[in-house]
Amino acid sequence: MRVISGSAGGRRLLAPRGMRVRPTADRVKEALFSIIRSREGNLEGMRVLDLCAGTGGLGIEALSRGAAEAVFVDNHRESADLITRNIELAGFSGKGKVLTKEALAALRELEGVGERFHLIFLDPPYRLGLVGKLLAALAGSQLLDDTALVVAEFASGEELATTFGILQECDRRRYGDTSVAFFQPVPGSEF
Repeated sequence: MRVISGSAGGRRLLAPRGMRVRPTADRVKEALFSIIRSREGNLEGMRVLDLCAGTGGLGIEALSRGAAEAVFVDNHRESADLITRNIELAGFSGKGKVLTKEALAALRELEGVGERFHLIFLDPPYRLGLVGKLLAALAGSQLLDDTALVVAEFASGEELATTFGILQECDRRRYGDTSVAFFQPVPGSEF
């Protein structure tokens, strides 16, 4: 596993042993950042939220491509420690914050302190219905910047609605057993 592009491009990141964490494959990561770049331009100054972060690979890739800061959330202590080490390996110690919490609890906490994000990654364990729950929670929160982009990774074949409150799907791609859906607030939505 590595950082693909940007200031930390080519740096290797640590991955855990076993099957508990499923890092996003490099080819999928490269494709989704190409889509993000075509929709959003560069990532300069963006605030990023990486939910169910696992290794932190997606948030670290965003930092490498110019994002200002990233918050990483994972409920496993081992993953949180690994994310912290990967942030240091990539040279982003001052730009990353790691929360060891369940994703829904972290969303409530972040909203409670007035956080807002422009780019949000969701990559929970497959086939547990968590993607829909997290999208619904985000849609009902104040965490979304008015032009936010939410990128949800899930198992191909897993059912996922195209609308969650103010969030509307704007693109969906399939890469083997992985699908990625992109959501943005409906223009003119009340936040």
